[in-house]
Amino acid sequence: MTSGTFNMQTAPGYQILAVAGKQTLRPGGRSATEQLLVWADFQPGQTLLELASSFGHSAIDLARRFGVRVVGVEKNPASVERARANVRAAGLGHLVQIVEGDIFRLEAIDERFDYVLAEAILTMQPPAAKANILRAVANHLKPGGKFLSHEVAVGGREEEIHRELSRVIRVNAAPLSERGWIAESARADLRVSHHLTGPMALLTPAQVLRDEGIAGTARILWNVATRPALRERVLAMRGVFSRYRADLAYIVLCAVAG
Repeated sequence: MTSGTFNMQTAPGYQILAVAGKQTLRPGGRSATEQLLVWADFQPGQTLLELASSFGHSAIDLARRFGVRVVGVEKNPASVERARANVRAAGLGHLVQIVEGDIFRLEAIDERFDYVLAEAILTMQPPAAKANILRAVANHLKPGGKFLSHEVAVGGREEEIHRELSRVIRVNAAPLSERGWIAESARADLRVSHHLTGPMALLTPAQVLRDEGIAGTARILWNVATRPALRERVLAMRGVFSRYRADLAYIVLCAVAG
């Protein structure tokens, strides 16, 4: 992102955090994602579709660790270019393919997969879009295939939280309750076999240190301290997360296609 195309005031929250240097943008952090991978029980040679693959880091990690073949879908052309370069640098072109595409138009991908992975994506969609994406996920899974999801969950004050999250993140954030996520998956014929919730600690110092390490955390602190517009956006998000911490959580779930 260049200064000519990036507006610090209007950019969505995930882009703001990426500019700050944050690489892990999942509400439950790396440990919650690791729980998803345990439930997945990947076997070498299986196939996985990753929605919104960004720079390809997750796709590369999964291919390297488990020997799965990954197709990543990413809408942003600059991110696609960077992801493909990362795949080449990792020497994993035989296992990882990054496709420039829209998660709302998955019919362009003519394949069914053993797994579909989506992290911190559905939360940012309004109800109709959530339903459309989940139906597309179900249509791209083999019978018995697994949907692996990692999102934000709410425990109360739902409308108020939607309004405040949308204000600071600059997208129509609409997290569901624990029951709501399970029910929404079921409506798409995705039966939740495992799920887990925990505190949403995305911007707490302890979670940032666990996810980003000492060097990464130092880089984030420097960027936030030295860039006033960036600091304003990050602190606004952190303030809302802190204010509603009793009602905000992460949820990871594994759902099986019917």
